[in-house]
Amino acid sequence: MKKNIILSSLLACSLSTMAQQGGINEQMLEQITSAYKGTVTDRALMNAITANDVRTLALNQENLRGGLDTHFSHRVNSKGITDQLQSGRCWLFTGFNVLRAKAMAKHGWVRCEFSQGYSFFWDQLEKSNLFLQGIIDTRESPLTDQMVEWLMKHPLSDGGTYTGVADLVAKYGIVPAEVMPETFNTNNTARVTSIIKQKLREFALQLREAKGGKKELQTMKTDMLGVVYRMLVLSMGEPVKEFVWAPKDATGKTIGEPKKYTPQSFYKTWIGEDLNADYVMLMNDPSREYWKVYEIDFDRHVYDGHNWLYVNLPIEEIKQMAFESIKDSTMMYFSCDVAKQLDSKRGSLDMDNYDYESLFGITLGMDKKQRIQTFDSGSSHAMTLMAVDVDSEGNFKKWMVENSWGAASGYQGHLIMTDEWFNEYMFRLVVNRKYVPSKVLDVLKQKPIRLPAWDPMFAEEE
Repeated sequence: MKKNIILSSLLACSLSTMAQQGGINEQMLEQITSAYKGTVTDRALMNAITANDVRTLALNQENLRGGLDTHFSHRVNSKGITDQLQSGRCWLFTGFNVLRAKAMAKHGWVRCEFSQGYSFFWDQLEKSNLFLQGIIDTRESPLTDQMVEWLMKHPLSDGGTYTGVADLVAKYGIVPAEVMPETFNTNNTARVTSIIKQKLREFALQLREAKGGKKELQTMKTDMLGVVYRMLVLSMGEPVKEFVWAPKDATGKTIGEPKKYTPQSFYKTWIGEDLNADYVMLMNDPSREYWKVYEIDFDRHVYDGHNWLYVNLPIEEIKQMAFESIKDSTMMYFSCDVAKQLDSKRGSLDMDNYDYESLFGITLGMDKKQRIQTFDSGSSHAMTLMAVDVDSEGNFKKWMVENSWGAASGYQGHLIMTDEWFNEYMFRLVVNRKYVPSKVLDVLKQKPIRLPAWDPMFAEEE
């Protein structure tokens, strides 16, 4: 007993010493606090920074001279600015902005908008099933298993990726906006989503504790999804199954004879593309080997749908495909780290918009690869790439996207990015196969390198 007491004391002493070595002691604190000298400049900076938004103080006034250059040598005509309001549905708005632009050009429509509310309803139901089935698939693993933990942390969200657009449209079709208008809760998603998430986690514990076999578990899951469906109907309205519709002119007058459609027949009649087979997803991720295909596990909206699968390419390869698409008047699904160096008032994305280094007397030296590896940067927002400016020597100067933050946001609802910013913070682009060279299509024949759900590149666009 005495020996055990001595060993315990020695262990406690050792742990205490380790804590002291890793903690902030008095000598360290004295050295740390000496970094602030309290000079006249330091005091002036402290007074300014404590009383203001650092973006206001760091705004590079020299970069404002001459105004924002809004000329573009190649531009796809915009079809009107949408607004996702207080929701994370940028991925859905972006996908639909691409589709409506093509439909309007193809059919000569003057105006058109597809119902984000209709597709978002099915998105939330499908994601609920994705989570619950994931819980069933991992029910033999402990709660501390990394995949189980990841599922519990991410039962449901309003964010997403292009694969969600493709799989939802393929399964449920699409409807005009007036057929199923937005509701308060499709425009303001946080509250209802948080309630459903709480219920899904409760359901997850019930599925893990259930004693039945596969058949019984599927029956339980179906009943649980019935509860979720009812919650969605009460907050968003019930999805339409059939509707009568005809296109309208600029005055709102119906063109032609109205016809009856289902959401699936409407999509087949007016759009008809296979959004999975006809498009290629590209990524610029310098933290991984280029000219390889990567697939992120569980990065999908529909359990029986497609994971995010992309070809990782050097940025110059991606820009050339984007250029070819814009030259042919075709918009693209595009995503980036939009918050970095964003001057939202002007609608500018420029590496020189804010000078935080001078303000704080520091350097910020990580490159794109390092920012990805440390979770400092990743794809956070989807928009519609629709313009590029090319100089007389063929060099890309700047790019423009159609955003979904309303017409009063940015530059008339758009954001303009320098080519340098594009290099550093662009991540994903979805391009029609006809603009993709054969050397890139050949890469798709490779067996994908599968990445876990918690990979840095998993982050959903919001």
